[in-house]
Amino acid sequence: MSDVYAPPDTPLSVIHEDHELLLVDKPAGLLSVPGKGEHLADCLLTRVQAAFPTALLVHRLDRDTSGIMVFALTPHAQRHLGLQFEHRRTKKTYVARVHGRLEPRKGEVDLPLIVDWPNRPRQMVDHENGKPAQTDWRVQRYGDGETRVRLMPKTGRSHQLRVHMLALGHPILGDPFYAEGEARNHPRLMLHSEELRLLHPDGGMGLSFKAPSPF
Repeated sequence: MSDVYAPPDTPLSVIHEDHELLLVDKPAGLLSVPGKGEHLADCLLTRVQAAFPTALLVHRLDRDTSGIMVFALTPHAQRHLGLQFEHRRTKKTYVARVHGRLEPRKGEVDLPLIVDWPNRPRQMVDHENGKPAQTDWRVQRYGDGETRVRLMPKTGRSHQLRVHMLALGHPILGDPFYAEGEARNHPRLMLHSEELRLLHPDGGMGLSFKAPSPF
């Protein structure tokens, strides 16, 4: 990742749309919301609102992460979804390629996180002042010097999956903040939000949406 923001010029990829919900597949390299300054104005939120003027933000993905994001199309849906995220009623599954051979084949990381102020937006583990953060993982398969893994965050801290994998000694490939050497030398961050489960704001029905991994 360079310091020059060059978001991909790809059409909006809509996964699902109804009277309350809009789910889209965010490309890697595109901000979820505008950054500070005109050069960081292009983001998924503004692209979505150009096509769906009533769309409202519910949550975010890191700029370098791709995958499924939900937007609310009414204020009621925004409140309903916001509470689901806040009370951990949503379930998110990510797929990642990490450096090295991650063992055992499944487990949990339970390490509190806090912003690393001198190096922000980097985050770090801090057992005294950090906020609780838990991630379950399950290995999908082993490759040549890498592991493909499913990640199920139980909390939603900034950079949680990236720092938790680093803490295990297996940084996510292509991570501009936490990977070094050959692990960093990839065309993108190998982290994708693959599946999102939530309750529909109109009636509370459980729904599951998927965005296939591009890697």
